[in-house]
Amino acid sequence: MKKTIAGASIILMGCLIFGACGKNGSEQSVGDREVINQVSLLQGLTLGDYNGSITAKQLKEKGDIGIGTFDALNGELIMLDGAVYRAASDGSVEEVPDDETIPFSNVTFFDDDETFDIADIKNVDDLKAALNKKVDDLGSNQFYFVKVEGNFSKMNVRSEYAQEEPYKPLATVLETDQTFFDYENISGTIVGLYCPDYMNDLNAVGWHFHFISDDKEKGGHVLDLATDTAKVKMDMTSSFAMILPDNEMFSNFDLTVDQSYDIKRVETGED
Repeated sequence: MKKTIAGASIILMGCLIFGACGKNGSEQSVGDREVINQVSLLQGLTLGDYNGSITAKQLKEKGDIGIGTFDALNGELIMLDGAVYRAASDGSVEEVPDDETIPFSNVTFFDDDETFDIADIKNVDDLKAALNKKVDDLGSNQFYFVKVEGNFSKMNVRSEYAQEEPYKPLATVLETDQTFFDYENISGTIVGLYCPDYMNDLNAVGWHFHFISDDKEKGGHVLDLATDTAKVKMDMTSSFAMILPDNEMFSNFDLTVDQSYDIKRVETGED
């Protein structure tokens, strides 16, 4: 194991430029592989800030794996092997151009710290349980990205329609403006992020999964799945950095409001 830090270090950066500065003004290494880089807060997104603040090109400077969304909430973002894909509301998948802008994302450079097989996964809760066994062994206060590779007998995903201003809160949008896709016997990769419990005011805690098929033609936010067997590659990361958007909407949000109910609806589709 390459990472032995007991706790996760937090680096908060209230600027849009990825070349962030430390307390002495030194520039953070562009190639730092041990940082989860987050654009904005999930809580800002759920309140309705869908304004893209960085480009796909900038995002790729901070990671080669990740999840998120796009300007105006135009589809689900899946970054895999350094490429940024959009799973759109019509079910299509495309690799986006470098000038595409992004309001919310989490990315890192993936290192294969742990590899193991899982079996007899009947639903998304089974997957979370299998991954949480490894998290409990390695340390539940760290961050984890995973690639879950295999053939899935069931894959249920969703994406959402691009929005128009004035933007509505995300939970309201998803009541009417999302589409669901159900696939069978589909091979691909789940990109998953685990956030520790202390991140509950900055992101959704626990696991968040996006999927992209091997042929890069299908994908989205994972709601449910099943597989007889799959290979998991896991990256444990002990540092976190945030880049806050600089716009009037975000600056005037009341982020003290408890959004746990809406976040659960957004993540799981359940009330």
